Order: sequence, then C-alpha cells, then structure tokens
Amino acid sequence: MGKVFRFQDNVDTDQIIPAKFLVTTDMAELAKGCMEPVDPDFPKKVKPGDVVVAGRNFGCGSSREHAPLALKGCGVSCVIAKSFARIYLRNSINIGLPALECPEAVDALHGGEEVTVDPAAGTIAIRGGATYTARPLPEFVMGIVKAGGLMPFVKQRLSQKGAGS
Repeated sequence: MGKVFRFQDNVDTDQIIPAKFLVTTDMAELAKGCMEPVDPDFPKKVKPGDVVVAGRNFGCGSSREHAPLALKGCGVSCVIAKSFARIYLRNSINIGLPALECPEAVDALHGGEEVTVDPAAGTIAIRGGATYTARPLPEFVMGIVKAGGLMPFVKQRLSQKGAGS
C-alpha cells in the first residue's frame, strides 16, 4: 500500500528531473532533485511504496533514463497515468519501474489517498473504495520489473542458460 502523489497532464522529463541534476545516474542522488519544478518537497514527502498518478503524456520531452531512475530512487513503486510518452514507458520498464495506463483510476484518485497496485494483474485498489483495472503488464515485462530492470533481467537469463548447459 502506498500514498498517491498526484500530478497533471504533460509532466515532462525536465519536471521529473531537471537538467542540473543530470551529472549522475545514481538513483539516490537523482532522487534529491526529483519533481523539483512542480513540488520541491516531493523527495522529502515520498516514501518507499508510494505511487505517482498523472494525466496524459507523462514523461514527454527528452529520452533521458534519469527520469524513471529519479522516481525509483525516491521509492516510488509505480506510476499510473492516462498515457505515457513512448520513450518514458520504455525507460521505465528498462529500469524496473512499473507504469500502468488507467484513465478511470487517474480520474478517481486524489493526492494523499492510499492505494494497492498489482502491476501483474493490472489492479489499482483505493483503500476503502473502488478497484480499477489497467491492462496488466505482460509476463515478459513483469520479469524485467521483478528482476529490477533490463540489465539484471538479461544477466539472470544468461546465468540460467549457463547453469543449464
């Protein structure tokens, strides 16, 4: 269960992590500047397991992988949006941060609410309220998320193949 942090449409990668913080790929360091232009206190308020909820076109802008890294570094467990910029969605999966599209849940969720999200099932349950269903992440994508990202997933797969040969 995590607390909802609500953002608007068209949150771009410069809002998620401003360019002045792009001197590293260390998630803990990136977390310090996460969402600074829209909520400077976000890194202090967000706790592990919390969820970012946003409108349309989340993660638009540049192709920087730093944006989902910064969110993950803050402890964000999932991003739910009406839609994602394609490159953000791919980067999010590559670093192991689930991203679910569910316009109905976005319309229903408000900042501060508590939700339970199951990316594999695609369910978003509001504490004491309704449950919404997004398209679940495919099994292959969940494998990447569970491994902690694409590179750990590939290493895991290679070591399994090596052990079985």
